[in-house]
Amino acid sequence: MTVISKTEFAARRGWAKSYVSKLANQDRLVLTHDGKVDLEATEALLADSADPSKAAVADRHNRLRLQKEAQNAAEEPAVPQVGLAADFQKSRALREHYLALQEQANFHKQQGSLVEREAVETGAYNAGRLLRDQLLGMSPQLAPELAAMTDPWQIERHLTAAIRRSLEDAERMSSSDLEHVLNTS
Repeated sequence: MTVISKTEFAARRGWAKSYVSKLANQDRLVLTHDGKVDLEATEALLADSADPSKAAVADRHNRLRLQKEAQNAAEEPAVPQVGLAADFQKSRALREHYLALQEQANFHKQQGSLVEREAVETGAYNAGRLLRDQLLGMSPQLAPELAAMTDPWQIERHLTAAIRRSLEDAERMSSSDLEHVLNTS
């Protein structure tokens, strides 16, 4: 039997102390005679008395709590401290770690499996604008030609051919622009 305080139980579960007090008032905690929590019995009681419709919410909260703990564990100070003085060995190891990550990124960039985000975003934005401009520019060009046509099949064929030409032009231009951006960065 593991016995811990209500505060320790709240910290262990990632709950507020007020929630643990609420559980105690609802008789959902197994308490010892001195007001401490019997951990195993309480966890069993909570599992038995849990609302099954709230399982997804509990899972989500647990997942968020684990992510928060992982983030807190990953956040290291820029210069590791031992007491009040900087720890030289830890600082050096941290520096070497980040230099290794930087070299790894450079390697992947040279291999072509990693690109600069700004270059890709700019290329995608420019390609989208080019396509939009080409498609919007089709109306004034095609309106006089289509106005003279009466056969729906001929109109459809003419529109399809014009759209296809526009898309192929946009593809050629955006491909060459993307290659240019990636090769210059």
